[in-house]
Amino acid sequence: MTLISLNPVDLALAAGLVLLLAALSWRLHLGVQRRILIAAARSTVQLILLGLVLNVLFATTAPILIGLLVLVMLSVAGWEVMARQKRRFSGPWGYGIGALSMFLSSFSITLLALTLIIGVQPWYQPQYLIPLLGMLLGNTMNGIAIALDNLTRQAAENHNRIEARLMLGATWSQAIDDIRRDALRSGLIPIVNAMASAGIVSLPGMMTGQILAGSAPMEAAKYQLLIMFLIAAGTGLGSVAAVWIGSRRLFDERDRLRLDRLAPGRQ
Repeated sequence: MTLISLNPVDLALAAGLVLLLAALSWRLHLGVQRRILIAAARSTVQLILLGLVLNVLFATTAPILIGLLVLVMLSVAGWEVMARQKRRFSGPWGYGIGALSMFLSSFSITLLALTLIIGVQPWYQPQYLIPLLGMLLGNTMNGIAIALDNLTRQAAENHNRIEARLMLGATWSQAIDDIRRDALRSGLIPIVNAMASAGIVSLPGMMTGQILAGSAPMEAAKYQLLIMFLIAAGTGLGSVAAVWIGSRRLFDERDRLRLDRLAPGRQ
């Protein structure tokens, strides 16, 4: 079974549905039509550019070019984590916590999968590295953003309770322990829900793509299981790292709560 190629007319018909959605938003006064159109335009430009870049990478397999693309992916993911938080950390910490957590989790899990599980030679083959890392970064980014947003928002809202615990002799870790656990739970909910519903409620994206490309359904299912397990591990490790670093940043060396280290809340 060969893959059916799409032409510009096919994509234009699909884009018409997005235009219809924007028109519906305008008619119902939802106020999101501009965001829908901008998001659609961004995804179009980004995916076309990525396709062109990957054509070059697949043909050359140049480690320097692959490294540059990976750096761009991590940089943009770190920015998205920061942008999605209502009360983010001020200064370089606002960007650094998310970017560092994703680097530690997504890159380590990707390297483990490529070298020990899939056994790609060399491990930086872009055909495997870029899609796998992209899926890990995208899902880990969501988990970390949710966990950090939950952490900083609850810390700001419950600062009186945290400070009361500190006055009663609790350490910084004890004073924020329940908030930290809630933040971690919230970061893990999306991937837990995705794993629980996969195969019954939804057909995951990678499995769908492989089946459309002509792969055997069972082989596609095995790869999808691998990806979901890797994403779960990456999201969990990344969320733990981000929440631990973030919660420690909320306190100074004398265990005082420092909400001034958070940027002003956004509407």
